[in-house]
Amino acid sequence: MAQSSLRVYYGPESDVVSTVDQQPSDNSVSVPLAEILPALADAATQGRTWVNDFADDEITIPADLYDVIIAYQHFNRPTA
Repeated sequence: MAQSSLRVYYGPESDVVSTVDQQPSDNSVSVPLAEILPALADAATQGRTWVNDFADDEITIPADLYDVIIAYQHFNRPTA
């Protein structure tokens, strides 16, 4: 019988994460939206519990992105 071996994944290697701008003083990370959006959208669609864990956390986004999102919500209302 073949013996299986499991390894613990500790995240990406430090040299792999080149697009992340870490600011250690306030434990925040700045990343391009395109880098996290697919994973976040998939997690929300799949109903992953960890998404709800962060539901009350505030995020900072550019004002123009906020305006686009608000306009999208306004014009994307379901019809009666």
